[in-house]
Amino acid sequence: MNVHDFTIKTITGEEKSLKEYSGKSLMIVNVASKCGLTPQYAGLESLYKKYKDRGFNILGLPCNQFLHQEPGTESDIQAFCSMNYGVTFDLGSKIEVKGKTPHPLYAFLTGDGAKFPGKISWNFEKFLVGKNGEVLARFSPQTVPEDPSIVSAVESSLS
Repeated sequence: MNVHDFTIKTITGEEKSLKEYSGKSLMIVNVASKCGLTPQYAGLESLYKKYKDRGFNILGLPCNQFLHQEPGTESDIQAFCSMNYGVTFDLGSKIEVKGKTPHPLYAFLTGDGAKFPGKISWNFEKFLVGKNGEVLARFSPQTVPEDPSIVSAVESSLS
């Protein structure tokens, strides 16, 4: 199995196969609108714009499991991201990333058989996925999108 074997619901409610990202690098991030780390949306958007023409995508997946920091509806989230950060990368509908019923994608990303196992510690934890759907790296919530370690990993994933 790899990341391309999963589906998510988009922020507008359509089913989306992650196979659509085949041949592209992808960063998967659990996001929230009312978190101290929310300004990372700006860095994520900047990273996306810098590399999108080379086959890089970002998938932001809203999650309300960390101190209820994503309380809004999908339309609220979409409006917030657009108005405050000009987000143009892909957003999904709210999901659970931990606990008894995590989304299957997050069960895969963090479970015992995962390349980088372990619970999601907070909003804005990042997974970099290669063109073939393999998880290449995991970055803590505190690692900002413009951090050299992320930029270097993204650039490597595109070559």
